[in-house]
Amino acid sequence: MKMTAAALTAYGPPEVLRPTELDAPEPGPGEVRVRVRAAGVQPFDLGVREGWVPPGAEPRFPVVPGNEFAGVVDRIGEGVGDFAPGDEVLGYSLLGGYAQYAAVAAEQLVHKPVAMPWTVAGGFSGNGQGAHLALSHLRVRAGDTVLIGAAAGALGTFAVQLARAWGATTVIGTASEANHDHLRALGAVPVTYGEGLVDRIRAVAPDGVDAALDAAGPEGLRAAVAVAKDRDRVVTMVATEEAARLGLADWGGTRSAARLAELTALYEKGAVDVHLRATFPLARAADAHRLVATRHGRGKVVLTVD
Repeated sequence: MKMTAAALTAYGPPEVLRPTELDAPEPGPGEVRVRVRAAGVQPFDLGVREGWVPPGAEPRFPVVPGNEFAGVVDRIGEGVGDFAPGDEVLGYSLLGGYAQYAAVAAEQLVHKPVAMPWTVAGGFSGNGQGAHLALSHLRVRAGDTVLIGAAAGALGTFAVQLARAWGATTVIGTASEANHDHLRALGAVPVTYGEGLVDRIRAVAPDGVDAALDAAGPEGLRAAVAVAKDRDRVVTMVATEEAARLGLADWGGTRSAARLAELTALYEKGAVDVHLRATFPLARAADAHRLVATRHGRGKVVLTVD
């Protein structure tokens, strides 16, 4: 059986990502094939398009990016007992999400909440699990004051909500002034990027912040270190070289269905949501990459798959 995917046969700019006819994957033992309805777009995917090979992936063309998706179970492999054809699911993978069909291990899927729209489900796993991993490492707990850099972006928006759901008393979010109302609506105190950032953060938190998650870059990370009570509770998602220069401890983690199920339960309670920035049909995956590459705007970019 054939399917359409947004694939690349060479690394390069967004134009190398084109609609391509490929063989649909068959699920092996312990795997599930999903008829994809939506797939999130992340900076991770842009790195793949430009030539970065994720650990564990095979660098063989054609490459289909996409590491988060949602859809309907189409076929199950031997030994799968938790899912059946027709089940609505969301999940994650290293690659393969930008396609009509994706085959992944059953342990990388959870059932989709009934009321969750497909576009939200397609963009839920990546930033949700990224925020969960970071805030868990930071030991965010009730009563904390938490700083989120680039808080209006897809990851930052989720992290603000999750920190609040876990009981943080004050969440400070850095963003351009155009996104301050968005952050206030999430329950964060917005502060503007740029010169004087440390002073503006201290005006909100004179005694410093208990934990800080940077998703803005080197300047934001330096500000986070300057206002943090404990350097061991500062992490960055983007400025790894600056983190090493500042002597911050390395950190990491792995995604899991258990973590994703915890997040979908919070969604059903109304505690977290994906705020959509834009949606594009699969055929316009290159345009979606261009938009994500600007690193401006608020919320998540998602591909819809007919």
